[in-house]
Amino acid sequence: MRAGRILAAMVGLLGAAIATGSPAQDTGMIQGAWTVVSAERDGKPAEDVAGHRLAFSGDTFTIQHEGHTLYRGTYSVDPARKPAQIDFRHTEGPLKGKTWKGIYLLESDTLKTCDNAPNMGKPRPAQFSTKAGSGHILIVFKRAMQ
Repeated sequence: MRAGRILAAMVGLLGAAIATGSPAQDTGMIQGAWTVVSAERDGKPAEDVAGHRLAFSGDTFTIQHEGHTLYRGTYSVDPARKPAQIDFRHTEGPLKGKTWKGIYLLESDTLKTCDNAPNMGKPRPAQFSTKAGSGHILIVFKRAMQ
């Protein structure tokens, strides 16, 4: 019985350590390519996002569709915030100088983001959901096979 309580406490501490990773830890875990599996914008399916691929390399991100680069820039994460925050700063293209402010959840091979990309005048989302007029997009990614 006592061993069970100790194990439960250790699992809880491990979960807390993972949930409050450092920016360097989360940056390391997020590296690589991710493929969109579902997306919702302003409370409705965002089917135009299907097939998009998000790649992280170092502190840069690239979003591509059918081999064409749509967006590129740098990103930063703050896993100490609840929910964890991510910012996408565009360094080239039509959004150069603009920033998408979002939140993220990284679990194994699934990455969930919710940000203000549809309307950068809107505040950073506080939860992983969208509704009509929110100006937010919720995207679920799976780690891409290399």
